[in-house]
Amino acid sequence: MSTPKYTNALAKEKSPYLLQHAHNPVNWLPWGDEAVDKARAENKPIFLSSGYSTCHWCHVMERESFENEEIAAFINAHFVPVKLDREERPDVDLTYMTYVQAASGGGGWPMNVFLTPELKPFFGGTYFPPENTQGRIGFLNLLKELHKAWTEDREKVLAGAERSVSKLQEFLDGEAAAKEVKTDVVVQKAYDDLASSYDYHEGGFSGAPKFPRSTSINLLLRIHLAWAKEETRRSESEWAGEMCARTLRAMANGGIWDHVGGGFHRYSVDGYWHIPHYEKMLYDQGQLLWAYAEGHLVTGSAFLAGVAREIAAYAARDLRHAEGGFYSAEDADSLRAEGDEHKHEGAFYVWKAAEIDELLGRERGSVFRYAYGARRDGNARPESDPQGELAGLNTLFKAFSAKKTAEFFKKPVEEVQEILADGLKVLFEARAKRPRPHLDDKVITAWNGLMISGLARAGAALGDAGLLDLATGAAGFIHDQLCAEPGKGLHRSWREGERGPRGFATDYACLIHGLLDLYQAGFDARWLRWAVALQEEMDGLFLDRERGGYYSVHTDMAHAVLRIKEDYDGAEPSPNSLAALNLARLAAMLDRPAWQEQAARIVALFGATLETAPSSVPVLVMAADFLDRGKQQIVLAGDQTSPDFQVLAKVVHQRLLPHAVLLHVDGGEAQAWLGQHNAAVGEMKPVDGRPAAYVCQNYTCQAPVTAPAALEKLLA
Repeated sequence: MSTPKYTNALAKEKSPYLLQHAHNPVNWLPWGDEAVDKARAENKPIFLSSGYSTCHWCHVMERESFENEEIAAFINAHFVPVKLDREERPDVDLTYMTYVQAASGGGGWPMNVFLTPELKPFFGGTYFPPENTQGRIGFLNLLKELHKAWTEDREKVLAGAERSVSKLQEFLDGEAAAKEVKTDVVVQKAYDDLASSYDYHEGGFSGAPKFPRSTSINLLLRIHLAWAKEETRRSESEWAGEMCARTLRAMANGGIWDHVGGGFHRYSVDGYWHIPHYEKMLYDQGQLLWAYAEGHLVTGSAFLAGVAREIAAYAARDLRHAEGGFYSAEDADSLRAEGDEHKHEGAFYVWKAAEIDELLGRERGSVFRYAYGARRDGNARPESDPQGELAGLNTLFKAFSAKKTAEFFKKPVEEVQEILADGLKVLFEARAKRPRPHLDDKVITAWNGLMISGLARAGAALGDAGLLDLATGAAGFIHDQLCAEPGKGLHRSWREGERGPRGFATDYACLIHGLLDLYQAGFDARWLRWAVALQEEMDGLFLDRERGGYYSVHTDMAHAVLRIKEDYDGAEPSPNSLAALNLARLAAMLDRPAWQEQAARIVALFGATLETAPSSVPVLVMAADFLDRGKQQIVLAGDQTSPDFQVLAKVVHQRLLPHAVLLHVDGGEAQAWLGQHNAAVGEMKPVDGRPAAYVCQNYTCQAPVTAPAALEKLLA
């Protein structure tokens, strides 16, 4: 293997993204004291470039600009270049993305920001082409303009940067001004906003690009159930359920779903779910598991249940560390063949029509291609493929059902189903011989928390112990490997035996969320106890005790420029949204009024957002709704290994009960611990030696029942 021409300081890092840039001619430094000290000593601005290892446009900008020796030489001479893995350091990325979005009205990755030596931003954007094109300034020209401003008009640059940060902090503080809201009004507006943005033809809640929006589906399912009980809301209830079911089916039938290997791609570049942006992110798999499991519970659809199982199978096969933790992501880009110079987006996933015919035989290939929309000239529309990388290539999606395909080819449905199933297996084996996309093998705490939640909810809903085992393995891995000592001092990430930076608010919130779901799915009290300990730790590190809510970074974080409390539920739920839901659930489980009040303060803190744009914070709406309605406790008493107990647990697990918490008591040490927090639970026990269910509302309990039918009646 040839020695690289260039090597910079990133070669010593563990982050896969930073290592990708270790042999650029740019003299990159990682974010930290060395870079800051260098900028101050040399009185140079910092050029901060943030991205992640599976980011397509990050790869494009690297190839065009960061591997360009002329551009690199100019950066090295006039700036202190810093590379940041946004997945490892979401705190730094969030700070400067907030600036970029405020300054330009948009954001994304790669994010490129120019900072004073005091870390105040004075210019920023996302992808820049290497040369001026179509009205956009080229990156080299931008660098020259910024260098000129720094050398000739520095005082103006410094004053502008100072003013930008001051105004941003003032805006952020003002945005989080407490305001009481009425939950029913918020829920109604959330429904109205989602219904008005719904795509009647294709499903989903936007045009292109079209994202999964799984938490919006979770919210609508709750609205569907709640309004079904009100005579005047029946039609809205039905439509809320219909929007969810159609969207879940459309996504699973579309090209955003990997029909050959399972798992969801990041989003669809078109409005039809046909052509995806091909990267696969762990946080999407976890949240979509949650959505498909709940969709199955509400509709009874075996199809939705099957999708949930296939998401889990994909993650277990391709994203799982041997000891249980889940890796972060798989890249969108890969080589078309070994030895190629450049990677191409989607290369691993797309097919030529002739290739399918060769693998399956012409007759069976024709049937398969018809069903999966594969054409001789490729199936990417020009607007979905502006770079022309997919010309003549096909992304598989379910263009026609097996029944429609059978009618077209005048074959029995059973024969067509067999052709399609066998075809997917043959293509999977053939695809396995291609160069694989890059795997980002960081284990990120927050994303594992979302995956634990999805696996636990799906495992309980489907009665699948294997999914619970996967969730348990991931929780154990985080407990043992990502804490400074077992269960304490949470860290953000782990790779190859080394922990990354300390955990952020999102890591705590997502992990607590996952642990609560894992406890309710499998009744192992250690996960509930760990969730309580983590919530207390989170409060100590991030809670604003004066105004309420959680800062995204801990109070002693070095080089912090802005203090931000996130509320937007984007690709991942915000730490405040999830914290509010976690606190409300914990308060109901453990009779902790202080945590209920803490949750209510978060809801009030972001009351303006809830009033004006509730569909942007669906998890926070769910938290507000839980606080308003979530007064039901279900306690199962008895030996959880007994058949009678398992039948009772099945009755509970196979219903979506969004306003209930589930507890287990067996007369042992765990019940004694629960009793210290919730005296009523400490007294509950089986009835006449048989496992029993106690259903309580506002801590007032019905008589315990031992028969499944009686429990069904109480829950109904």
